Amino acid sequence: MFRTLAQLLNPLPQPAGLTHADTVFAFHPEQSSRWLDEIWRSGGIASWANVLLPQAVPLGDPSAITRTQLPPGPLMTASGVNVAAPGGPLPLPLPPGYNLPPLGTVGPPLLWQHLMYAYLVESTGVFEILAEVARRYAVGETLPTPRLDTVVWLRATEELFFRDPPLFRVGGLTSQLRPDARVNRRNAYWRMFGLDLPHAAGARIEGQPWKRDAGTTSNTRFLELWNELLRQVWLGIENVTNSSGPKPTDDSYIAYLAQTIGEMLRLRRRGGMLSREEFSYVCMLSWFHLTVEFDNSVVLDLHATAGAGGNAADRLAAIGERVGIAPSRQARELFELADLVSPLLWALELRIFDPPLAAPLLYNVNVSLAARLMNRIIDLWQSATGERVKDLAVTMRRGAAPARSAQPVTLPREFVPTAPRPSSTNGKPVGTRS
Repeated sequence: MFRTLAQLLNPLPQPAGLTHADTVFAFHPEQSSRWLDEIWRSGGIASWANVLLPQAVPLGDPSAITRTQLPPGPLMTASGVNVAAPGGPLPLPLPPGYNLPPLGTVGPPLLWQHLMYAYLVESTGVFEILAEVARRYAVGETLPTPRLDTVVWLRATEELFFRDPPLFRVGGLTSQLRPDARVNRRNAYWRMFGLDLPHAAGARIEGQPWKRDAGTTSNTRFLELWNELLRQVWLGIENVTNSSGPKPTDDSYIAYLAQTIGEMLRLRRRGGMLSREEFSYVCMLSWFHLTVEFDNSVVLDLHATAGAGGNAADRLAAIGERVGIAPSRQARELFELADLVSPLLWALELRIFDPPLAAPLLYNVNVSLAARLMNRIIDLWQSATGERVKDLAVTMRRGAAPARSAQPVTLPREFVPTAPRPSSTNGKPVGTRS
């Protein structure tokens, strides 16, 4: 959501040397926290589905948001984000006429990302690296001297993500029942996708406590079905222009895979479960993603700039080298995948591709934007994971016994002839005369 806020501020001119990311970081942490509650209140994907797909039940229950939001009135006061007033609330000078209403109160509600976005971004190692940056700035002077804008980022980062949140806020997910935020996030990833964070820095928790109480219903088949969906869609992309001969694309099978993945994800949302966790984690990871997305004050102070043609992975690698933590080697693919996979999984949960007639939307790159999106996802997924989804030979069941030759090289042991047993010698050794 913080990256969305930066995009909404993008048309506005900024003071020299600062980016729109710096403007987002400069909001008071209390404003940012209240703004997240305002966005949660607007409904997100649930509000969109109510208009476009009335039969859909996103987030597991129609009341998943209305029953968990702050009530209107004194408790739910406006954050002031995106509202012009003399002397504030935006901490940077803004041009005349900047008097937009609070974000999310006019026009369509702002959408937040799917939980898969948080998983993929955290898999880059960005959380551990920037957490170490914040820690070093907070306790010592082992990093380059920060400018004031970086100190403001540090204060907001520590207040929003490394202390107990204000009571009753949507992001208040740590308590005596679940005190470790790292374990809480990995518990959500495991339950929803059957996946754990791959990088070493995120694996330093003994005993895998996020799996201990998850039960036996975690979606451990998600990765298998997801890879198979990508294979079948790639098969469709390869054969979409076939005008003669066999066409192995199976629309019914693609629809079946899409339906099965959607059902798995919806099962984990029954009763609105994991909805607040999803919102909180995608918002947190978007803050860290935004930190390395531009050459903002933090990146400049750490001498990790990547220029106009650079990307978040380049900046993250430079920052990681400064604090002694290596990011994932696939960070570039993971950052891009996070934005692409998120809308696709929302569509699968909303049953967009359940009918077989909708399957061509996933592979007909000549007419469908979704198919071109899938083509890019397949390229990035294969590069990031090493899963050969474009190699149709891997569609053979793994672990299946190889077919035996009609004439084996060696005979099975049970058919190897043995020496004839000697005739009876009436109890005497062979060769002994009677």
